[in-house]
Amino acid sequence: MSSLILTGDTSGTITVSAPAVAGTRTLTLPAATGTVMVNGPAFSATRTADQTFSNSTFTKLQVNTETFDTNSNYDPTTNYRFTPTVEGYYQINGNISFDGDDAGFAQIGIYKNGGVHNYGSGIINNTSIGGQVFVASVIFLNGSTDYVELYGWQNSGGNLGLLTSAGRNTFSGCMVRSA
Repeated sequence: MSSLILTGDTSGTITVSAPAVAGTRTLTLPAATGTVMVNGPAFSATRTADQTFSNSTFTKLQVNTETFDTNSNYDPTTNYRFTPTVEGYYQINGNISFDGDDAGFAQIGIYKNGGVHNYGSGIINNTSIGGQVFVASVIFLNGSTDYVELYGWQNSGGNLGLLTSAGRNTFSGCMVRSA
């Protein structure tokens, strides 16, 4: 395996090594200055069991089953939050599907460090199919202490559970560019 070693002007080196694979690999660098990101943290998780949401109370969605977590930054058992260890800008997505046939209004919120960052909202149907709300946002996360969570809210007049079939209650995110 061949390597290319670049030495910095003051200190340090960068080593570029070819992988031990058959075939040819091409790395094309953009015609721009800045940091080149090859892979950043990404995760996707879903809620696999019912969870009760009280009337007019924001409740953290306990998204407990990872589909994938490329850098082990999502906690599916205790805090149900994403805490990336790489500084950058992240696309964060979430949706909640409420069960029930009561009319009302529903919201979903992406919370950053315990406070709301962005809301999505919708109507809960009164035809036994519930209601689904979605939110998405690009958020800067510092790679050390910042974290994001999902919260849901509904005002149907009583408690509501979740529709728990596949893909109904999800939380996902990925790094879209470095800082």
